[in-house]
Amino acid sequence: MTIAKTFYFIFFAAAASLMPFLALYYQGLGLSGREIGLLTGIVPLATLISAAVWGAIADATHKHHLLLLAAIIGTAVSVYLMLEANTFILLIPVVTLYAFFLAPIIPLVDNSVLAALGARKDEYGRQRVWGSYGWGIAGAIIGFAIQRTGLDLVFYVYLGLFFILFFVAHRLPMTEEPISEPFWRGLRTLIANRHWLLFLGISLIAGMSLGIMLNYLFLLLEAMGASRTIMGLTLTFATISEIPIFLYSAKLLKRWDAQFLLAVAMTAMVIRAFAYAGMTAPWQALLISLLHGLSFGLMWIAGVAYADKSAPAGLGATAQGVFNSTVSGLGWASGAFIGGFLLQKFGVTAPFQWAAWSSLLALIVFTWTYRKSFIRQLKTVHIT
Repeated sequence: MTIAKTFYFIFFAAAASLMPFLALYYQGLGLSGREIGLLTGIVPLATLISAAVWGAIADATHKHHLLLLAAIIGTAVSVYLMLEANTFILLIPVVTLYAFFLAPIIPLVDNSVLAALGARKDEYGRQRVWGSYGWGIAGAIIGFAIQRTGLDLVFYVYLGLFFILFFVAHRLPMTEEPISEPFWRGLRTLIANRHWLLFLGISLIAGMSLGIMLNYLFLLLEAMGASRTIMGLTLTFATISEIPIFLYSAKLLKRWDAQFLLAVAMTAMVIRAFAYAGMTAPWQALLISLLHGLSFGLMWIAGVAYADKSAPAGLGATAQGVFNSTVSGLGWASGAFIGGFLLQKFGVTAPFQWAAWSSLLALIVFTWTYRKSFIRQLKTVHIT
């Protein structure tokens, strides 16, 4: 697991160095709110298709390791091209290419880690937490650095870290479970699972809200006069809140089922979105970002566990790809597109108000559907 932990650390350190700052970079190029919304939406929209397709190809061909290395190389090349493209028209195909290669990386690694853990799958969080360490450390450092050097630095940091990541990935053992039935039959079984589809639907709303927060929080803070240092520290505070969630994920999953944990995550999402919309000073974003552990971390461990549980044997990468496509694909794309429209039409707080109300509606529907199960689990907590 040491190589897997190192992989998570470097990958998410690279992500923290680039992704939250892309909207600011686009704004610096003189792009409009609609154009920023389109570019930020391309990444998750391409992820919607790419992550699931790459996962299915990996399961069908058993070429998980080769596909992972190809995805890392393609991502690095596309990020370099992104730095060279300085107009909206040129950025569209480059950002699409970036999204296409980036999408399958984490689903492939997650699936391999879960397969390697075997009967200890509930310890996934203890491996994934190293991604949180990477995100938090890089977020703090990059915020200070670009305050002095400018936003172009984020691309060079990303490329340097991905160069290292390639060699780490080369040593990463890719484990997979044997297929117990023909691939297409197993895929039909997965798609026909109604509980799985409902879980994905709620995760979609969570992904939309997270997409809004990831892409537009820094624009909101910019409008409030926040420094780049505060922006970077919001990433660090968010990461700090993730760490206990991932470290104790095994105990959480043993105590409550994935649906209950998702409901708790959505509750935190609602509170977080309303809080961002109501901020009166930039420093408040640091405290609000502490809800990230519950709203994202809890949702993610629940989703990865439920995807693994729902997948027929041998289709783990496919299920992880579908979950990733739903949250980081369609969800983030919806957040980016809707957020861009609301930003242009109603101002910087409107996207967060939308995230809050839509998450609240999804939470009500989900809680009502599983009300008997949730009440039973709450009674168990009271008794123990």
